[in-house]
Amino acid sequence: MRNTRPIFSYTAGFFLLFVAAISLLESCANIIPPLGGPKDTLPPRAININPKDSTLNFKGQRIVLNFDEYVQLDQVQQNLLVSPTPKINPIVESRLRTVTVRIKDTLEPNTTYVINFGNAIRDVNENNPLRNFRYVFSTGNFIDSLELAGKVLLAETGKTDSTITVMLHRSMDDSAVVKEKPRYYTRLDSAGNFRFQNLAPGTYAVYAIKDEGGSNRYMSPSQLFAFADRAVVITGPTEPLTLYAYAEPDPPKTTKPTTAPAGRKKGEEDQDRRLRYTTSLEGGQHDILKQITFSFPEALKTFDSTKLVLTDDKFQPVTGYKLEADTTGRIYTLSYNWPLDQPYNLLLEKGLAEDSSGKGILKSDTISFRTMKDSDYGSIKFRFANIDTSRKPVLQLVQNDKILFSYRIRGKELIIPRARPAEFELRMLYDENENGRWDFGNFFGPKRQPEKVQSIGRKINIKGNWDNEVDISL
Repeated sequence: MRNTRPIFSYTAGFFLLFVAAISLLESCANIIPPLGGPKDTLPPRAININPKDSTLNFKGQRIVLNFDEYVQLDQVQQNLLVSPTPKINPIVESRLRTVTVRIKDTLEPNTTYVINFGNAIRDVNENNPLRNFRYVFSTGNFIDSLELAGKVLLAETGKTDSTITVMLHRSMDDSAVVKEKPRYYTRLDSAGNFRFQNLAPGTYAVYAIKDEGGSNRYMSPSQLFAFADRAVVITGPTEPLTLYAYAEPDPPKTTKPTTAPAGRKKGEEDQDRRLRYTTSLEGGQHDILKQITFSFPEALKTFDSTKLVLTDDKFQPVTGYKLEADTTGRIYTLSYNWPLDQPYNLLLEKGLAEDSSGKGILKSDTISFRTMKDSDYGSIKFRFANIDTSRKPVLQLVQNDKILFSYRIRGKELIIPRARPAEFELRMLYDENENGRWDFGNFFGPKRQPEKVQSIGRKINIKGNWDNEVDISL
């Protein structure tokens, strides 16, 4: 019998061979891009601007910026800075590789304008910002080129706050900083520096404010605010300017009397009527470098000092201490010349205190404590290489932005026989009125700059039961 094969088997085999060959050719022809590679960290680049930067006799209402990649806008109104300050900010829009600025305000004649985009322009792929991109034009036949630079420091700490705005006003009237927008304004960098460019010649009042509302006005005494002592005349190169920002403390808050809800059981009513408080004692110990404080949640209506008694460990009354309330009526301080390593008792009698809501000390209580030992402290000697004692310097030991200890400096050395073992930030207060604390400034009325604090820029770690030594150069 003749051996025959179906014709379709040859056809199918040929077809499979053909497909395999085509696939091989396609795999050889396709170029697969490599995976990974360096991340794009470059910001977008402007390749064409119409009208071009630094245009003179500008008369248009639209500026078009073309970039080398797709761009987007991020918080443009928060970033955008236009000077001189317009009544209406321009509208800024982006599409693909283009950013368009539409001017809505009436431009002044013979004036140099600067549009600073801040960090608003970013690429689409990696969100890289084009930092502080500026566009300059003039409605006259020249570009103003004067500058003013400087720094803003927080007077109370010697540190900086990059959210502060610096402003230049044409008006010398003090009320202008409240009622009017500035002629020019700019932001601080991370180091607290500012720089005005393309200024017109003139005389300017200089201010700085922390402007959270975006009004560019001084709205509240609790706002960080700084002012230059005198007007700045800008006609050529100008010396850098340093401003010291301060904020007035908030006035003490007043609280309305509250009443306990009706329908309470007796035990719950007693809890509602009980006046709670805290003391500065630390686990039954008292730091002799401080005084004992009693803190209450609300201002007290009555406080009978005869019902707070300090005794020794045998409950014999101690004399020579005093009690004082702070301005809020919430904190009472018991001051005494505390010896080392001694036991004491505090007797709080019923009826000692009551607040405006009727809460009071419902029963007598005894608090026992002991003052710390000499070994709980360390001594420290500071040596100052270039101290100027005529500026009334006071060394501040600070933790978490709270001043824990202050020491007046009267020479090139300061010896502290007892200090708490801890890490402290160091600051120097220049205490002009020698009252031992920082004082804020005054702008409306008799002008007074705030007292200045210098951040020394280093920390110290005081070891317990140890003679510590530190050299400081200011």
